[in-house]
Amino acid sequence: MTIGSPTRGVEAQASAPWGIRLDGVSVRYPNGTMGLRDVSVDIAPGDLVAVVGLSGSGKSTLIRTINGLVPATSGTVEVGGRRIDGASGRRLRETRGHIGMVFQSFNLAGRTSVLNNVLVGRLAHTPLWRTLLGAYRPEDRQLAFEALDRVGMLPKVWDRASALSGGQQQRVAIARALTQQPRIVLADEPVASLDPPTARGVMNDLRRINEDLGITVLVNLHLLDLAREYGTRMIGMRAGEIVYDGPAASAADADFAEIYGRSVTAADRLER
Repeated sequence: MTIGSPTRGVEAQASAPWGIRLDGVSVRYPNGTMGLRDVSVDIAPGDLVAVVGLSGSGKSTLIRTINGLVPATSGTVEVGGRRIDGASGRRLRETRGHIGMVFQSFNLAGRTSVLNNVLVGRLAHTPLWRTLLGAYRPEDRQLAFEALDRVGMLPKVWDRASALSGGQQQRVAIARALTQQPRIVLADEPVASLDPPTARGVMNDLRRINEDLGITVLVNLHLLDLAREYGTRMIGMRAGEIVYDGPAASAADADFAEIYGRSVTAADRLER
């Protein structure tokens, strides 16, 4: 296996991060539940934003609405100047090709190799026949190697995904998102199932992606100490509404109490 400059391919496409803009966005689910209530927010290109809230606060709905996985009932959603609300078919798929997603559950194919999982990030940029045959271009494989190297998972490139620990699987999921050469990375509770040292390792990976590559990162968290440490900006959500929007480092326990709708407890911190 020959590997070139560790970050050459990824960095080549990371020079133009996208911003995110929601204007008066509401989401009503078919059962009548309101996921978002008249949310308006602007996220500048290259920001690292921590979105904080309890389960059911709307933070997962927010991320999925930005990616078009959940349609907005009203209002407008733009990423990189492109409208997401109302988009469908090829136009939506093309936009999603520039938005990397990282999920709490990793969403890896356990029976296949780490490399094959990471190459999934090239699907939006690869002809269907190549995908069906597994005939990825050499430059796509190089991007995968570089992304794995960036998150410290290159030694595991040939291992089955199911043989990895939870933290390793999440790093592979981040590498998969990086292989898209994304303009935005959306991470939905990426450390919720991880122990404290591993959680910090994953958050460090996301911060390096933001700082080194300039990629806009929006990460959902429920732990106040991680939000303070890693976010440059924090958005607090409660009952589908934004109740806090400001610098993460200066957010006080009283701000978190307003976000959570109760007093802060030890369970709200990573280090208990």
